Amino acid sequence: MPNSNHLSIRHLRAFLRIAETGSFTRAAESLHQTQSTLTATIKQLEQHVGLSLFDRTTRRVILTQAGERFMPQAKQLISDFDTAIGDLQAISAHQQGLVTVAASPSTVSRLLPKLVQLYKAEYPDVDICLRDDNAAQLEQLVISNDADFAIAASHSQHPDLEYRQILSDDYGAVLTRHHPLSDMTNLSWQQIAGEPLIHLSKDSAIRQQLTEYIPAFSNPPGLEVSTTAGLAALVEQGLGITLLPALAASTTAFQNLSFVPLNEPAITRRICIITRKSRSLSPAAASFLQLITEYIEHARLPAHVRLTRE
Repeated sequence: MPNSNHLSIRHLRAFLRIAETGSFTRAAESLHQTQSTLTATIKQLEQHVGLSLFDRTTRRVILTQAGERFMPQAKQLISDFDTAIGDLQAISAHQQGLVTVAASPSTVSRLLPKLVQLYKAEYPDVDICLRDDNAAQLEQLVISNDADFAIAASHSQHPDLEYRQILSDDYGAVLTRHHPLSDMTNLSWQQIAGEPLIHLSKDSAIRQQLTEYIPAFSNPPGLEVSTTAGLAALVEQGLGITLLPALAASTTAFQNLSFVPLNEPAITRRICIITRKSRSLSPAAASFLQLITEYIEHARLPAHVRLTRE
């Protein structure tokens, strides 16, 4: 029996066209083949299945019983194949598909809504999934291929990931508007030394960066919370101040609080596009990433957040 690898979609198309036209001659013309080529193609198919699929008469070619039984299955196979190829072509043309972006909560709330609106206006049939989490989990989503790319602070410099910095923002103190230090242009670390500090949990990139610069922050804090919304609520309640980068402090959770940049030393966060090495983005994901890059070039960014070309 001939090897199944010798059969292809052209055998099914030839079979269906002959069945539809009832003629090898007309089928060959419509397929832009010679009649001898078409005859050889059907002979290969019949030899492979071990059955005759057509009865030839002087006037017409008709399906055998086996051919009649095979007809709906062949139609379905051709339909499934054409649909699958059409889907791939649509994805290639950015007409449909799925783009999953992993991002920090501040990026999701401050930068991505407008970008999603712009992208969906051009590609309405592309689905967008936004995943927000802490920095370690964002990197893991890219490593596991559960996200096309991430927009987040550089966290671990994982060897399987590439980091391209696009923004930087300054750290500052977040405090209530009636706090004695809220009207300052900037603050030194000495000025906040006696203030009760509220921290994000240790799995956050913000907490880890602060620990790197200020060893004392590695000690157990008096108050710790896992979300920026909870952090804002605790500061607003007057339980202490917190330290955040400017983009995070510009989200709506902190709209009733004051942000004052810190210096001596000044600390800056690097916000990067994070992709997996040796992995190509889909056309839809690549076009969304290009839109992000172009938008940030001209966007009006929050105070103390800067474009960084790397």
